[in-house]
Amino acid sequence: MFHRSRRNLARWFTWSMGSILVSFASAVYCIEVQDQLTSFDQALLDKIQVMAASVEYRYHRGHWELNLEHVPLLGSNSLPLDSNLVYARWYNERGQLVQFVGAFPSEQLEEQPTFQTIRLSEEGSELLRQVTFPVTHHQVLIGYLQVAISLSPVQEAIAQMRLFLSVGVPVALGAITLTGWYLGGRAMSPIRNAYDHLQRFTANASHELRSPLSAILSNAQVGLILPTGDGQIQRDRLSQIVKTAKEMSQLVDQLLFLSRSTEYLSPEVLKQFDFGVWLENLAADYAPKLEAQQLDLQTQFPLMPVLICADPDLLRQAIVNLLDNACKYTPAGGQVCLRLSTSVRFATLEIADNGIGIPPGDLPHIYERFYRVDSARNPETGGFGLGLSIVDQIVKVHRGQIRVSSTVNRGTTFTLEFPLL
Repeated sequence: MFHRSRRNLARWFTWSMGSILVSFASAVYCIEVQDQLTSFDQALLDKIQVMAASVEYRYHRGHWELNLEHVPLLGSNSLPLDSNLVYARWYNERGQLVQFVGAFPSEQLEEQPTFQTIRLSEEGSELLRQVTFPVTHHQVLIGYLQVAISLSPVQEAIAQMRLFLSVGVPVALGAITLTGWYLGGRAMSPIRNAYDHLQRFTANASHELRSPLSAILSNAQVGLILPTGDGQIQRDRLSQIVKTAKEMSQLVDQLLFLSRSTEYLSPEVLKQFDFGVWLENLAADYAPKLEAQQLDLQTQFPLMPVLICADPDLLRQAIVNLLDNACKYTPAGGQVCLRLSTSVRFATLEIADNGIGIPPGDLPHIYERFYRVDSARNPETGGFGLGLSIVDQIVKVHRGQIRVSSTVNRGTTFTLEFPLL
């Protein structure tokens, strides 16, 4: 799934960026062709204006008398204006051919005064740029000067542009594809971790649910097989089924909580309260359970108010989970401590015990879902491995931090920090 998603992401990135690149290259090509032709036409216009300025004429006896001998290229007494000029032609005011140099023209002017791209013959491959320029004197038409010049410089520049784009665009598309594949992998890396996490979570949840379901099924089958008169044994089986069903209900509740948890809590569920007074009430409610396990509860709370903004129900669930762990893994006669202190910005709660501790190799993994320390995985104390994951999630949604320090056979201390109001 990860590789398929990465391919799709890279494909769409390449398609979108490639479309933009091709559109941009096409626009650049069209603009470059237009600029080249415009510059070429301007240069040709400048040349024909120089030729038109060299025409000598006078109006005599009702008609114009012309002297074209000094017109560049067209006249015999002038130097060529440009070696690229292919032909030059002079037509009188009625469009009749008077004089020409170069390719043989038609006797009558056929084209209107404008720029044109032509070929000398159908077989010829060379393109010419032709301009027909009207020569006037005081807004009176004297004649037409027609000049053609080879388009080879423009064709060569455009050919180089096409070569550059034909090589550059595929290379750029290849670079875009590689970049899309690389960026797709970077963007999909968190999603890949989520895929792996979801796969592990599903496998672990299936494993944890399979054990109580098997217990329920086996107890129910034994209860059906036993004779009707064995009431005590049937009650024991039913009690076992009820106990297992409660464990499954607890597991399902924990899974639902983890699946519904968000990054932060909405302001509607947050309440302002004195954290110290609240902890005193919690410790008083939890003290009987510690006494039943022959554990000593030590508390240390500041006298001044410690105001925080939190969800009391979630906070109670997190602290009770930590206290339950302290009770499970602390032998009889041990001690559990609740210490609350404040700093400039945070309220710091420490939950410490002098129990069996956590091995150093297990500390980085204790917040992972379904992770359980090997020394604690036994039917009496081992849970589902979700308690610390829930605690970690609750602390994070309150914008807090959680840390742990532990020494084997000496105890464990969890430190929770919450922002002060």
